[in-house]
Amino acid sequence: MKTITIRNIDDELNQVLRSKIKDTGLSLNSLVINLLKQATGLSKQQFSKKYNDLDFLAGTWENEEYQEFNKNINFFNEIDEEMWK
Repeated sequence: MKTITIRNIDDELNQVLRSKIKDTGLSLNSLVINLLKQATGLSKQQFSKKYNDLDFLAGTWENEEYQEFNKNINFFNEIDEEMWK
């Protein structure tokens, strides 16, 4: 493996890189390697942003709420035969 040094990183680029580090959870080194591979066509992998918007809701329903929800959406499982004739 080779090592390269990149100089003269401006503040705007530095902020974008630091933001991507937070979003992806990658180290700076891994992030830059992934970006270079993408830019050179060696990798088709896209970065996926981690969303934590609704994490606080996971696992919060009581059994009664779950049963009521399932009862209320049960009609989605029914097929209207008249509609398909």
